Amino acid sequence: MPFTVEEFRDLISILKERPEWREELRRFVLADELLSLPEQIARLRRDTDQRFQELAVQIGQLVEAQRRTEERVGRLEETVTQLVEAQRRTEERVGRLEETVTQLAEAQRRTEERVGRLEETVTQLAEAQRRTEERVGRLEETVTRLAQAQKHTEEQVATLTGQVTTLTGQVATLTVQMTELTRTVHTLTDDVGELKGKSLEADYRTKVFSYFGRLLSRVHVLSSDELTTLLDEAIDAGVLSALEAQEISLADVVVRGKRRQDGAEMYLVVEVSWGVGPGDVERAVHRAELFSRTGVIAIPVVAGRRVTPEAAELAQADKVWQLTDGRAVMPESGATPL
Repeated sequence: MPFTVEEFRDLISILKERPEWREELRRFVLADELLSLPEQIARLRRDTDQRFQELAVQIGQLVEAQRRTEERVGRLEETVTQLVEAQRRTEERVGRLEETVTQLAEAQRRTEERVGRLEETVTQLAEAQRRTEERVGRLEETVTRLAQAQKHTEEQVATLTGQVTTLTGQVATLTVQMTELTRTVHTLTDDVGELKGKSLEADYRTKVFSYFGRLLSRVHVLSSDELTTLLDEAIDAGVLSALEAQEISLADVVVRGKRRQDGAEMYLVVEVSWGVGPGDVERAVHRAELFSRTGVIAIPVVAGRRVTPEAAELAQADKVWQLTDGRAVMPESGATPL
């Protein structure tokens, strides 16, 4: 029996009323580290927004400083040719790295630790740039030192690239975990829907007068043995095949009673579902038609807490009675009167 959106909302309402059940469900579905994930993400987003603003200012300052450095180094082209070439390669690598960081911005916001390391690296780059400007002013003493600082900068860029690669792997792992969580929730939803349907079916079996006494008098739910006897007799008489009898036996509830107008014996073939859908209506109609072959008056009935609009429309078209919380809805025309 299908589990509808309304039933899922019912489950949410129940969990709101019973916080101890909600906590038990949370412990069952979610791992400890995922329980704290929303709070961590919220905190990470706030911290990351502030830190990226600070990084933007620092990077702007670095760009302006680099421009001034290139102008001064331009006047010393013959002396620092190799240094300029190394600086060009570094700028190209940094450009590629900036593109990668942009693509991973969303994932970067979720990783506070990696942002901290990025801030440390940018601070180190700013300090290296400051030293470069000071050493350009003392050209005869700083050519060697600038080369060393450039090498140090390249090592830092390589370290940052490795950190971004690690972050990408962590994001992929988190995606897999969220997929597994979604599957678990879907399975739990199906299980809860089935349990609710079984519980409602038991109510219709045990409270037969409350539910069916409004339709027929002297109502009686057929036991498994009683229904089996009727079906065996129909098979022996050749009016039903074994497969057809088996299909009738799968009905949720079969009720025998007398029509109040004339006392004629009638049978209700009932399909019970928490949320009645078109499939329930179709099964009730098919099984009632098969049961009618045994020579009895068999009426298709669907019962549940609610009936979907599609199922209600189909029930009217197929002349199927509807029971919702004991309230009977009669087909508009053409149905067998009760």
